[in-house]
Amino acid sequence: NRNNTSLLLWNFMDYFTNLEKYRYVYFLISLAVYLLIICCNSVVISIIFANKSLHEPMYIFIAALLCNSVCGTTALYPKLLIDLLSERQVTSLEACVFQAFFIYTYLAAEFTLLSAMAYDRYVSICKPLQYATLVKMSTVKKLLFICWFWPSCQNSIAIILTFQLRLCQFKINRIYCNNYAVVRLSCGDTTANNLYGLYNLTVVVFPPVIFVIFSYIRILTVCLKNSKDFRRKALQTCFPHLIIFISFTITTFFEVINSRLEGNVPHLFAMIMSMENLVIPPLINPVIYGLKIIKKMLQKRKTHIFTD
Repeated sequence: NRNNTSLLLWNFMDYFTNLEKYRYVYFLISLAVYLLIICCNSVVISIIFANKSLHEPMYIFIAALLCNSVCGTTALYPKLLIDLLSERQVTSLEACVFQAFFIYTYLAAEFTLLSAMAYDRYVSICKPLQYATLVKMSTVKKLLFICWFWPSCQNSIAIILTFQLRLCQFKINRIYCNNYAVVRLSCGDTTANNLYGLYNLTVVVFPPVIFVIFSYIRILTVCLKNSKDFRRKALQTCFPHLIIFISFTITTFFEVINSRLEGNVPHLFAMIMSMENLVIPPLINPVIYGLKIIKKMLQKRKTHIFTD
């Protein structure tokens, strides 16, 4: 009966120490983080949009990555802020599942966007003479479409499968909705959900990860054959992307493993790791890439001054 399974309760007490006492402290910290994420990402996106000199594939991919961060965090923070001020943390099954959909799509799109950025770097470093041909604006538009469309389609199927389940439990041991956490509440057969979850992970996450690793192996091979100056420039171009990719990958795989083996990891550690990809990359990405953009603009301004 859908009416009997419409409301789900959050288990906040295990994650927030003395929630009743420090409710407003947690709220203000979460609000500050969310506003900082929105402001930092929006500023860098606006700079890229406003400056025609930055209308290049690399910076368009950066803008898309930052836009994805804004979308992903918006799926989490507004609901989290409401729950922190509420005496009873409750949500509907529909709202829970849709939150899971948007957060999962954000995470999957982050991998596809990072792989698109790796492709851009691979071509610019390994095949510079073919860059203009291989990374045209039409190619960039197609890649961006695939980066969001493919994860959305895959996650939509997972959501449809979840809606078919009949729930017998109503308490989620999470700060935000996790599709597998909802599946665990079912008292029916979840074989299809489990198998599709593994399939989804295989087709959405593994190919981008493998492609990024392959790209950097090729980039490293080319760098070793060239001068120190070439290696230095290549490192400056790739280092921020590589750090973000490694951090995001490790945290995501931990979250996948933790969701399958729930209860074997301390609540605080599990919360930090599950929230990391919704806090650190959205805050760090605009800083790293913002500084990179400012440096490029200053270099162009100096070049104009000398030529004038």
